[in-house]
Amino acid sequence: MTQTPITRDPGKLWDLIKGTRFGMLTHRHEDGLHSHPLTTQNKHLDDDGRLYFFVPKNGEIARHLVHDASVNVAYANTDDDTYVSVTGHAKLIEDPALKESLFTTMAKAWFPEGAKDPNLGLLAVEISSADYWNVDESKATQLFKMARAAVTGKPPTDLGEHGRVVMN
Repeated sequence: MTQTPITRDPGKLWDLIKGTRFGMLTHRHEDGLHSHPLTTQNKHLDDDGRLYFFVPKNGEIARHLVHDASVNVAYANTDDDTYVSVTGHAKLIEDPALKESLFTTMAKAWFPEGAKDPNLGLLAVEISSADYWNVDESKATQLFKMARAAVTGKPPTDLGEHGRVVMN
């Protein structure tokens, strides 16, 4: 992987995650770390650098974030060989207009009363930074380089890009 310079471009981050609908949100729990698959509700990533998710207000995530707001959201798009690890702080916010604009038919499965469902929590993850790995080689080339590395004992090189987006 080629290390690229650190960027402060939220557009770069959005380009990497917009095709991956689900992220694994990890938070601290009294008995360790817990992860939950969540659907990213954003239609784009603003300069404020927030990711939005719908969660139950009476659920595990909402209960535990009160004590520790540090989270990680991991995205893996194996079709595009793009992997992103987002670090940030999460909080439930009350913004009825934003809930309405982000609400989808699919969200109705969990929140049957729609955007006005009293249990609908809007979780905002304020991104601090994100590391990404973007493999730009074809699968065949990747396999060839890995096979060559196995034979030579030298790790494969130039499979793609590793970089960091810093929001603060």
